[in-house]
Amino acid sequence: MTSSVTAETRSGRVRGTVEQGVARFLGLPYAAPLDGAGWLLPAAPPAPWEGERDASAFGPTVPKPGYQGPVAEILTAEPDFPGAECLNLNVWAPEGADGLPVFVWIHGGAFRNGSGRSGYYDGAAFARDGVVCVTINYRLGALGFLDTGDEHTNLGLRDQIMALEWVRDNIAGFGGDPARVTAAGESAGGMSVGSLLGSPLAQGLFAQAVLQSGAGHHAITRETAQKVTRALAERLGVEPSREGFATVEPAALVDATTALDAEIQANPDPAAWGELSRNVMIFEPVIDGDVLPQLPIDAIRAGSGAGVRVLVGANADEARFFIVPGGLIDLLPDAALAPTAAKYGLPDPAAAVAAYRAAEPAASPGDLFCRIMADWFFGIPAVRIAEARADAPAETFFYRFDEPSTALGGRLGACHAVELAFTFDNLHADGVTNLTGPDPSQAVADETHGAWVRFTRGEDPGWAPYLLARTVRVFGGEGGTVVDPAPELRALWDGVR
Repeated sequence: MTSSVTAETRSGRVRGTVEQGVARFLGLPYAAPLDGAGWLLPAAPPAPWEGERDASAFGPTVPKPGYQGPVAEILTAEPDFPGAECLNLNVWAPEGADGLPVFVWIHGGAFRNGSGRSGYYDGAAFARDGVVCVTINYRLGALGFLDTGDEHTNLGLRDQIMALEWVRDNIAGFGGDPARVTAAGESAGGMSVGSLLGSPLAQGLFAQAVLQSGAGHHAITRETAQKVTRALAERLGVEPSREGFATVEPAALVDATTALDAEIQANPDPAAWGELSRNVMIFEPVIDGDVLPQLPIDAIRAGSGAGVRVLVGANADEARFFIVPGGLIDLLPDAALAPTAAKYGLPDPAAAVAAYRAAEPAASPGDLFCRIMADWFFGIPAVRIAEARADAPAETFFYRFDEPSTALGGRLGACHAVELAFTFDNLHADGVTNLTGPDPSQAVADETHGAWVRFTRGEDPGWAPYLLARTVRVFGGEGGTVVDPAPELRALWDGVR
């Protein structure tokens, strides 16, 4: 049975719904609608309203291309509902909540896809367990990260900061404690949290952080970002300025970006595209001297966010998400391994490949390619976050997710994004089993989600901090707590990343 409930925000009263003890307030604007040139300018605060605003349905999503290529068959739950009031957020809270911890979720999607209304991120299980859950939208692609050389950089990160400011100013009205906010995200969302840890503009907005399969290395220089801007402007036939791009409809800008991205992926020349030749994302946060004074990991090493308690980690088989669908994993030759190791900066590529092969003698060249790629992209950056915080006053906890997917004949393993349904305890949401496979383990969800809840409450999540012993909690698979797993492979990356 569903009933209604109201809450007060600084913009006015909102009316949500209550079902099974969980209050839901959906599609709440944290910024004004976007229109015309405003799509490419910093967001403005929402205008106040009279009476009660209906918050019983999700709001629009930001412009995005949707997932394409082989991964689209396993990421099918990607809602797309265009609209000007797309900078919105959603709140799940226990009915009658007061002073509870808050979990703010920043979705992934390579800074080009995703939304806070995906069924993967339904916050009811967090609310059920005494946590106020908030999911947000933020501008993606060119709308969020285009750099035209002016001061309006990193609009997507600025949106995230504005959403966190909304939480600070309004969440008490929904039963949350603004002093107990955890900023969390996965993939590009985890990289966003890493950026926020390193951003002076986000300091004080969250007391804890969760970084899932994304850390502090994915930000690019303004030089590289403006190469993309010039190439995109040439493709669209406009000046590479904010005024020039403002003449292009958002949908057309998304289409042009998709075409340019395909061109870059087909010829990832470092001389032409700098960091993008390895990072494989056409848009990323930009080191602008304002939102990001430096690469986030460097800011964290220098002490930024040292007082924020951190949970960081990655999945055991991250790269299989990108290589197994479509069958590329079976086409990679042994000859590709040493050049891949060299591209990722390993100082002795042949020796590195030999070490990976010795660790998994039965692995195919595609399997080993996935190991090397995953360590560079996800595993080692997570380790570097934990290492950078060795002397921080706030604790750092490290995890690895090992529960394998049974989709695609079990070949995905514990791939990228597979942990999401377990951390949110949303194993039965629409589209989830396309990634997890049928009958995902509720026991693993109970264990993983429970640890996230305990961490969000400020409690011991169930294992010791990382520290010098390199303590890692493993979820799924054989499970348990291990110390410094695969040290010989980790040591290969000394001095890299």
